[in-house]
Amino acid sequence: MTRVWRHMRALWPRWTLVPGGIFWGWSAYWLARGEARWDHLATAVVIPALAYGSARSKRVFVALLPIALVGLLYDAMRFVRNVGVDVASVHTCDLRDKELAWFGVDVDGARITLQDLATQSSTPQLDLLCAVPYGTFIFIVLGYATWLFHRAPATQQRFVWAFLALNVAGFVSYHLYPAAPPWYLRAHGCVADLSAHAEPGAHLARVDALLGVHYFAGMYGRSSDVFGAVPSLHVAYPLLMVFEGFALHGWLGRSGLVAFFLSMCFAAVYLDHHWVIDVLAGITYTVVVAVAFELVDRRTSIFSQAAVDLMGPRE
Repeated sequence: MTRVWRHMRALWPRWTLVPGGIFWGWSAYWLARGEARWDHLATAVVIPALAYGSARSKRVFVALLPIALVGLLYDAMRFVRNVGVDVASVHTCDLRDKELAWFGVDVDGARITLQDLATQSSTPQLDLLCAVPYGTFIFIVLGYATWLFHRAPATQQRFVWAFLALNVAGFVSYHLYPAAPPWYLRAHGCVADLSAHAEPGAHLARVDALLGVHYFAGMYGRSSDVFGAVPSLHVAYPLLMVFEGFALHGWLGRSGLVAFFLSMCFAAVYLDHHWVIDVLAGITYTVVVAVAFELVDRRTSIFSQAAVDLMGPRE
């Protein structure tokens, strides 16, 4: 035990227990409540293992810390679920009316939304196709951040901290402008039910049934933001990857980034999770955050310096 403690102290001379303590404490809290999930337990093992494993794994821990903090923040949103949200403040059919006016289509003499059209013409093949970006986005973001860590540390630091800022802005917006997603109106109508729980929607529920899994049911069962449609963070994440990574790739990599972004935009609407308005809001948030972080970095070189501190001068 003494040897382990010395190793930890060597890596973290000050605040030795803080890096692991944050995640140990969070997992212990849910364990004490009898509500611990597998990801809580995995967090208590994997993230501290990076923090205390070696000098190199410590660098990976620091590089990916903002993404880990987003995970904690997302989980903690349950404590403020209805802060600033009441029945009168939730945008339901008024948002649908705007969607109809701005982006609706005429089918057989009736004005319907693109989400209505997708529901009427859905297929198992399209359900599965759209489930791919929706089901893998967090792994892709994490993998891309890891790749950037090796390829371009300064860009990686700007990317992960912008990712954190983007999520904070989105989470705050969910309480300042609570908005019902299309699937909610289809299931509950225009009345805001603050006791309603997040659902994967009909398309993703069919994917779960088709594959014999509960992947999407479990994913959305953890969400505390039923009325968190505006902005679409699903769309924001791949667009942030385009902003930060486009210059680092050749035509194949750039095509992949753009394809991921466009497929997410299509999936967000097709799967009944977002209005086109939400998608445009997600794009706007991403542009503002990405440009702001780029300007700050140009003027202060803060992320370049962070990369030097992280990787060492030889990197």
